[in-house]
Amino acid sequence: MLCTTVAFAQNEPRTILDFNKDWRFYLGDEAKAKIITFNDSDWRTLNLPHDWSIEGQFSKHHLSTTQEGALPTGIGWYRKAFTVSTSAKGKAVFIEFDGIYRNSEVWINGHSLGIRPYGYSSFRYELSTYLKFGREKNVLAVRVDNSAQPNSRWYTGSGIYRNVRLVTTSQIAVNQWGTFVTTPTVTSQKAVIALQTSIRKAVGRTSKGELPTIRLVSTILDAAGKEVATQTTQSVRLIDTLITVSQQVDVSNPILWSVEKPYLYKLVTRIYNQNRLEDRYETPLGIRSFKFDPATGFSLNGQPMKILGVCLHHDLGALGAAVNRRAMQRQLELLKAMGCNAIRTAHNPPAPEFLDLCDEMGFLVMDEAFDMWKKKKSKQDYGLTWDTWHKTDLEDMVRRDRNHPSIFIWSIGNEIREQFDSTGITIANELASIVKTLDTTRPVTSALTENIPDKNFIYRSGALDILGFNYKHEAYADFPKTFPNQVVLASETGSSLQTRGHYDMPSDSVRMWGKGGPTKFTDGNPDWTASAYDNEAAYWGSTHEQTWKVIKKLPHMAGLFIWTGFDYLGEPHPYPWPARSSYFGILDLAGFPKDVYYLYQSEWTNKPVLHIFPHWNWPKGKTVDVWAYYNQADEVELFLNDKSLGVQKKTGDELHVMWRVKYEPGTLKAVSRKNGREVLIRTMSTAGKPAKIQLIADRTALNADGKDLSFITVNVLDEQGNLIPDANHLITFSVNGGGTLVGVDNGYQASLESFKANYRKVYNGKCLAIIQTNEKAGRIRVKATSEGLQGAEIELVSQ
Repeated sequence: MLCTTVAFAQNEPRTILDFNKDWRFYLGDEAKAKIITFNDSDWRTLNLPHDWSIEGQFSKHHLSTTQEGALPTGIGWYRKAFTVSTSAKGKAVFIEFDGIYRNSEVWINGHSLGIRPYGYSSFRYELSTYLKFGREKNVLAVRVDNSAQPNSRWYTGSGIYRNVRLVTTSQIAVNQWGTFVTTPTVTSQKAVIALQTSIRKAVGRTSKGELPTIRLVSTILDAAGKEVATQTTQSVRLIDTLITVSQQVDVSNPILWSVEKPYLYKLVTRIYNQNRLEDRYETPLGIRSFKFDPATGFSLNGQPMKILGVCLHHDLGALGAAVNRRAMQRQLELLKAMGCNAIRTAHNPPAPEFLDLCDEMGFLVMDEAFDMWKKKKSKQDYGLTWDTWHKTDLEDMVRRDRNHPSIFIWSIGNEIREQFDSTGITIANELASIVKTLDTTRPVTSALTENIPDKNFIYRSGALDILGFNYKHEAYADFPKTFPNQVVLASETGSSLQTRGHYDMPSDSVRMWGKGGPTKFTDGNPDWTASAYDNEAAYWGSTHEQTWKVIKKLPHMAGLFIWTGFDYLGEPHPYPWPARSSYFGILDLAGFPKDVYYLYQSEWTNKPVLHIFPHWNWPKGKTVDVWAYYNQADEVELFLNDKSLGVQKKTGDELHVMWRVKYEPGTLKAVSRKNGREVLIRTMSTAGKPAKIQLIADRTALNADGKDLSFITVNVLDEQGNLIPDANHLITFSVNGGGTLVGVDNGYQASLESFKANYRKVYNGKCLAIIQTNEKAGRIRVKATSEGLQGAEIELVSQ
């Protein structure tokens, strides 16, 4: 058995060790695996985070169904052997899990530490009592049971899919998630910072029979590490095993956290017992203020702004649910470039690293706890354990996340079925009370579907500070009358359907697809596609333009969260098998923008935008609808082979312009102008025969940390460098040097190729290869080949 040696620095009161490496894994059930002497030598060795479902093959026979991505689930075991140095004797040792999906039980040296049914909660167990020190081996064993299906309405993944840490502290230390930092007063001259520190004591009285007395020092550092304020509380008597100390400190001339400039301070908490440092604990701090107003919407730091948000599920496409900081960062970078400023974590608490990134990159976050309460939505979902676990899970979410400046709303549920009966009153009040006991600085909402007041019992509870409504954009204008003096936002909008690079004409007729219930869907395309024109949506939703036109002109609507930022695994509405991922995203599953991305970029950013589509390869004589999204211009003129097809201008509330063009091969050119002066030019030419592969890496300089990623876009081009819009060539990849191919994708919702293969067909000219570094610095060479095409190579460097 592999065995990790754990050593602790003598002069460090708190040690946090990455505990992701060298676990043994077995897919299946093995009752004896919890025993320390169990022989796991034939088990697979891997590093966490790990999602075993994404490694499997698609099948319509999996119990997860296409709603959960048509991938395998089941039961899995993880084991890790380690030794602990004698220097840890007398210390408190904890194992921390950021998330295990789902129904986990953890053992240390054969002793059960506990179970955790909810797959999205973070938790820890203390190991101290059961540890062996020195050369004796310790064994952690984790059983994960995701066999009861279906238990979700989207892809969940299976396994220890988030990070794991081994944390060692003194017997006197800051408790888990034990600091709470708020900013009750914020001006440009001064910010008042309120601090609460929860201190855990696992020691008795002193040798003189006295209670321990400590000194608490709280220091605020700016982004450069310079001290800007300190508060010391002397002679704190530890009268109980857990006490809370309140402090207040002022920061002069604070730099405020905002979505444009997400400036972060840091709180450093030190506990001294006499002159001995017992603990040092860090907490992120962003100084900001915000306000919701029923008439004028939302303001941040006194500046009115619209919440321009998207909903995101937690999967990372070809990587599945396995958390990777760079993959999440890439998603947020793409959304930021679109103009997005807010994320709704649909419909569960996210990975802690995701919130760190939102703090650092400037996103507001609606942190959501549950997709269901006691009334279940799937046969085997969280509703079955609601009574026992909901209080603990909600408390843990709030305690874990409440110091993130990005979080500005707590959501206690999504489309909850109890909104339709009186139990919604009782449960909504209970959940809101749980949140407010831990944090009164942020409003509580729930994403509602029923907008008739008398019919919605969650609304009638009076527990919500903000009313979040999903869909039904036609009702938004009347909300001030329907819900007087209530803050309202669109917590979920759209559910528009698109497949990247596929176009159905005519484009100016809207199709609402699917009818709900048992009705079989028969109106779609035989290749399970949806048109990338913004003219198809789920029956309950709207096109992107329909909802945005309404929200942008209603000041009482604080903002919106579009369903969704990215396509996600599962819920392939309206199609059955073989469709296995969603059509709702503004970007596809591989992270390639669909055309509607540029609609939002033209509306939500200050950068000049001119985007024309579709491609220009069609049967001769076919009538083709050419759309353009643009901004910072009065008009757009379209040319075909240098002949003007006329000038189009957006009028009224129009968000795009269109030409109906009889196709002939050649070059389309669009020119945007303002006051007669040229702003941008975009061209698109008819592609010739497929000739070569192009590789474009999002990053070529990487960290040799075993975690960093490069996302390589693969394009099939003609000799002149034009993308072949209908190319479907099979691309084979090889990687040499200090990296590994960890995922492939093409964004097509009905592709049944494995995400973990060393090949992928391009879809509509594109596919994606994801390269992960190992821990050896050096060059990584990625080669792509395909029969009949000139191959391509690209070099990455990790250091």
